[in-house]
Amino acid sequence: MGPLHGIKVVEMAGIGPGPFCAMLLSDMGAEVLRIDRADAVDAASERDPRFEAMNRGRRSIAVDLKHPEGAATVMRLVASADVLIEGFRPGVMERLGLGPDACLAVRPRLIYGRMTGWGQQGPLAQAAGHDINYIALTGALHAIGNGCGKPVPPLNLVGDFGGGALYLAFGIACALLEARQSGQGQVVDAAIVDGASSLLTFLHGAFARDAWTHERGCNLLDGGRPWYDSYETADGRHICIGAIESRFFGELLVRLGLDGEDLPEQNDPAGWTWLRSRLAAVFKGKTRDEWSALLEGTDACFAPVLDLHEAQRHPHNVARNTFVEVDGLAQPAPAPRFSRTPAQVAGPAPRAGQHTRTALEQWGFTASEVGRLLAMGSVVQAIEHQRVAPDSSTAFTSP
Repeated sequence: MGPLHGIKVVEMAGIGPGPFCAMLLSDMGAEVLRIDRADAVDAASERDPRFEAMNRGRRSIAVDLKHPEGAATVMRLVASADVLIEGFRPGVMERLGLGPDACLAVRPRLIYGRMTGWGQQGPLAQAAGHDINYIALTGALHAIGNGCGKPVPPLNLVGDFGGGALYLAFGIACALLEARQSGQGQVVDAAIVDGASSLLTFLHGAFARDAWTHERGCNLLDGGRPWYDSYETADGRHICIGAIESRFFGELLVRLGLDGEDLPEQNDPAGWTWLRSRLAAVFKGKTRDEWSALLEGTDACFAPVLDLHEAQRHPHNVARNTFVEVDGLAQPAPAPRFSRTPAQVAGPAPRAGQHTRTALEQWGFTASEVGRLLAMGSVVQAIEHQRVAPDSSTAFTSP
């Protein structure tokens, strides 16, 4: 019974931030019904859904939105939903007859969540793009990388998931709270360029007070300081240190056996090149795991740099149950954690159209109505596979 138990969500299938937002809502207890394309059902190119971890915890129906009855079917679902999530280019949902005005007319309390890269308005609103393009426009991409080369894409964490999905989920939660008071729904326009810009609030302030420069690899948090960087170890792996405060830097020097050396002052830029080379030489003297045994858990602000498999097995993550197994696949557990209404993974990711018949009936359609929609091809039922459908009996609780 997560904190969003009782909230019903219609998710228009997409990629990236939209599905991740839907996953977050599902993990928090919302009932999410995913609307997949009819031509995605049993397609030869469909990947094993077990590995589509972001699609976990919801049911899937397949709808032909170009069929006269397809959009009407979705609109009927919307009429009993609390939230709709869509990630198409601006205008697509309107052309399908499923735009905000139409949906709010049948469900005035509906929270209509829109996920785009550029936003619903602006000169780039209709342009194609991906995470790297959106964060480039915000200044985030320019700021990431070392001083010797080009900007480094931070995976798609800053744009799609940080600036996009998380801000959409936050906006939906805020709008749901407001609707309790006003009785009215509204549109949440979540643009990645807006969210990624918001994530940079700290840097804008630092830049305004001349505490941040445009030059990559020369600042406090981008590897420009020798005591906030990663270093190679004797076995070719890496560790990182983040000893910003003087007391933590002092702790680091003591544990490295450098406290007796005539070292430059920590915050003297003139000594950073020498200090970096000295730290690099010291860290090169032991393996990563040897440094972990010596420094991990201390106030030296140390951590080993782990790959994904190592992260799953690290004792701290194991102790906190940071990862759970769903349908045989290890994946991150729901976050954050709640003391009274724990979040949970509601089940594995579905195949497209896996629950068309059962989900429509559970959302208010009669068996004969579903049979008619299937017969005319406006909705499609996937071929049954030997997999357990996501329901309350396949829940994985996060501590």
